[in-house]
Amino acid sequence: MNKEMGTFLSPVEKPRGVMMKLAYHFTGRQFGKVLTPLKVFSVRLPLAFGMFYTKIGKLDEKLSLSREMALLIREHVARMNVCSFCVDIGRSLAIKASLNQAKFNAMEQYRTSPLFSEAERAALDYVSELTKDKKVNQETFTLMARHYSERQICEIVWLVASEHLYNMTNLGLNIHSDMLCDMSRQLPKSA
Repeated sequence: MNKEMGTFLSPVEKPRGVMMKLAYHFTGRQFGKVLTPLKVFSVRLPLAFGMFYTKIGKLDEKLSLSREMALLIREHVARMNVCSFCVDIGRSLAIKASLNQAKFNAMEQYRTSPLFSEAERAALDYVSELTKDKKVNQETFTLMARHYSERQICEIVWLVASEHLYNMTNLGLNIHSDMLCDMSRQLPKSA
């Protein structure tokens, strides 16, 4: 079933089971369409797997880091892992939350852009090293630890680890952008 630019598995447009039909319905309402990972990945697994992915989003609401910082970290990891779906959905969430789009646009220049604080640079350097090398130098950690509490450091690690889960799911099944950014930009501000 490998299609040249499509997913490795065909999306399931009409799911079986009441719970999965509800998941399609509510995801469609939330994002304006049923997300491709739901139609390709979650639909083929027991419901508990999809619920686990949903739980990650709910856990992010309990972070002490700002929403902007959490989304910057997720986008940085997704960019490094070249997960276009994750970059797209993260940016869509940032647009809906009216976050500073200039900062997200400058992610590739975070080390030199005046839009980023010293603390943000330290966190993104840590995230870069952890994502690329799968380990972190003591110096990088120490610099980041000057700006963040022990809880926030653990939250940063959580964001990197859980973003890898999302990225590998989408990359492993050749799932690409759902063009959610474009849809978010077209929504009225009250949406």
